[in-house]
Amino acid sequence: MASDGFRPLDEKSLVEYIKSTPSLVSILGKQFDKLEIKEVGDGNLNFVYIVVAPSGSIVIKQALPYIRCIGESWPMAKERAYFEATSLKEHARLSPEHVPEVYHFDRTMCLIGMRYLEPPHIILRKGLIAGVEYPLLAQHISDYMAKTLFFTSLLYLTTTDHKRAVAEFCGNVELCRLTEQVVFSDPYKVSEYNRCTSPYLDGDAEAVRNDNGLKIEVAELKSKFCERAQALIHGDLHTGSLMVTHDSTQVIDPEFSFYGPMGFDIGAFIGNLILAYFSQDGHADQANDRKSYKVWILKTITETWNLFHQKFLALWDEHKDGPGEAYLPEIYNNTELRQLVKQKYMKELFEDTLGFGAAKMIRRIVGVAHVEDFESIKDVAKRADCERQALSCAKKLLKERRNIKSIEEVVSTIEQVQLQ
Repeated sequence: MASDGFRPLDEKSLVEYIKSTPSLVSILGKQFDKLEIKEVGDGNLNFVYIVVAPSGSIVIKQALPYIRCIGESWPMAKERAYFEATSLKEHARLSPEHVPEVYHFDRTMCLIGMRYLEPPHIILRKGLIAGVEYPLLAQHISDYMAKTLFFTSLLYLTTTDHKRAVAEFCGNVELCRLTEQVVFSDPYKVSEYNRCTSPYLDGDAEAVRNDNGLKIEVAELKSKFCERAQALIHGDLHTGSLMVTHDSTQVIDPEFSFYGPMGFDIGAFIGNLILAYFSQDGHADQANDRKSYKVWILKTITETWNLFHQKFLALWDEHKDGPGEAYLPEIYNNTELRQLVKQKYMKELFEDTLGFGAAKMIRRIVGVAHVEDFESIKDVAKRADCERQALSCAKKLLKERRNIKSIEEVVSTIEQVQLQ
């Protein structure tokens, strides 16, 4: 046991822990001999246990002091569990339909007990690989993003409340530094952690490392990521951080959460949908050519941004006389001016979304952590073709984002790259 009281739990010690924790006993009951425990952590950073009892079920997530998939040679601050629990609670307050409830948090043990999202919930990424359509996905995720981003920004908060919240989350510096490294640094230099589908993409990875125009754009995005405390973002909102059914969308794993640029969240989600789109040809077979599914993905990309845009502006209108101090009503005191301010704000947010989304795509192809969408394509040459198209699309979006006026233009760009 560490001197600070932290100890990693295994299945046996977890039972003892549950017995001594009233908030968990109240959900699971006292039939401890009937507890079913399964370790399901396929992520890189944590142990995750599903605990099922006759009277209830929970998920227990414990942060480890190192990166699980690499081992103790890459230490990680286990205090990130505090930021994850705090963010889950705050986002659940703002968007309760789309964030699982936290029942218990133990700061010493870096352990969170939360709602178990029972089957048929699956990780969205796995559903996208399987070719499953989720008719409410765009509706749900746009709702979650509009509420969590608007209500934690200066459009709704006073500068005093905002500063206090920013200061609280500044402590999550280590996970921010991990993002800075894997998203904005490693893909653009020779790094021991980088990998790509070799030898097919060796030249493409080298081209990224030698692309001056790309590096100038990435520097600007890194600067925004590090300096712009716009809202409480999830920080890792890819398709592996959502659990879904046909009528439920739940956002999990906000351990990278901090006050950062809104476009980083929106871009992460849209960028990962674009990766899913380009992977589809690798999953097509004689039974299903995936053509209609690709149309659905593009429709979801379009609807996600358009619905977010609409809902975010509706919240802004609804709270225009609220506590927010970004645009004081006595200054922005006529309709024309308010309209100009909104247009400028949303234009910049759209450009950020495309920039960050593209950077997230690039790092998944030539950086350290890849995505199952591509990795599960058995034919390596085919996988490389799909990845090359996605990489080409990402570079285009990153460099040209200021000239792209609508999400429909983004979809056209995706379709054009696929045709080349």
